[in-house]
Amino acid sequence: MRLEDKVALITGAGSGIGRQAAALFAREGAAVTVVDIDEYAGAETVQGIEEAGGKAVFVRADVSEADDVRNMIDQAEKTFGKLNVLFNNAGIMHGDDADAISTSEEIWERTLSINLKGVFYGCKFGIPALQRAGGGAVINTASFVALMGAATPQIAYTASKGGVVAMSRELAVIHAREGIRVNALCPGPLRTKLLMDYLDTEEKKQRRLVHVPMGRFGEAFEVAQAALFLASEESSFITGTELVIDGGITAAYVTPQ
Repeated sequence: MRLEDKVALITGAGSGIGRQAAALFAREGAAVTVVDIDEYAGAETVQGIEEAGGKAVFVRADVSEADDVRNMIDQAEKTFGKLNVLFNNAGIMHGDDADAISTSEEIWERTLSINLKGVFYGCKFGIPALQRAGGGAVINTASFVALMGAATPQIAYTASKGGVVAMSRELAVIHAREGIRVNALCPGPLRTKLLMDYLDTEEKKQRRLVHVPMGRFGEAFEVAQAALFLASEESSFITGTELVIDGGITAAYVTPQ
């Protein structure tokens, strides 16, 4: 098993990529701390893992609150004795997030508070736990929109994910000689509730799909498999990079520098 004897913590694990990753990591041998703001959804994820014979515990946390994030790390170490994999995955996409002119300051602040500050808090309190464990992997969920503009404007979301990519690179350099790897996942458009709620009309869906060479939305499980690769020793010489899982969209539209 690829994560045998490892302890992983995954935020936003009540649904989407986080839930799929939690189940997959557990099947690969990890004990998983499932973190979400939705207690019911988080408990469902834990139940699914336990019913499949895995180990998991739920911790409720709002990742935009420092005390909550500090507590989730503490609970992971207290429950399982260490932390080897930190997957900062929680994020939001607000329906009223549009261009700079029409997006309110409230939506801007809320989006960056969860999507960017939440990742900062995860690293601030989680990296010391990885140091105590002798090293490990940090995976931060960004997005393909961190690498290119989105056809459907979402300025706060795009800015937050660009920040996640930049922060991941810097942390990778800082901690490389401590045996701590830091990488960013950049999913393309996925068939998750988060995106489907945002692309709430068929017109919006098609406007996004027309740019995807594969012609379909990705699935959360496909991104979870990429996260597993970054969490495992199979990626032992990979740090400071963006792993893009996007059906070819950036290949079609982003010019190499």
